[in-house]
Amino acid sequence: MRLKVLSLAWAAALGGCTTTLTLPVQATMQGTPERLTGTATGHLDGAGELRLTSTTTGAVCQGKFVYTQPREGSGTLSCSDGRSGPFKFASTGSRGTGDGALDGTPFTFTFGL
Repeated sequence: MRLKVLSLAWAAALGGCTTTLTLPVQATMQGTPERLTGTATGHLDGAGELRLTSTTTGAVCQGKFVYTQPREGSGTLSCSDGRSGPFKFASTGSRGTGDGALDGTPFTFTFGL
């Protein structure tokens, strides 16, 4: 219940009465020149979607996430080129950082304003 109340307050403070918030995302695959860009969209219920496109290969990676604590969450990405893997993040509400791995290759990302 506390998470739902915090999510509601967060969204109300940032966007009036909006039920979603979409933020830009920048990601870097470790040990490779590959970069990914896209968006993260969060909903009042603590769930959301992450959509990234590789600027190197054009692969599209999509996934869903949930907040597991008031400012932390996790999810899984699946890419059009067959790669997949988990990710986790920490958020201040309007920005944050995270990391994960796609088929064992680590990546880091930032999101927000």
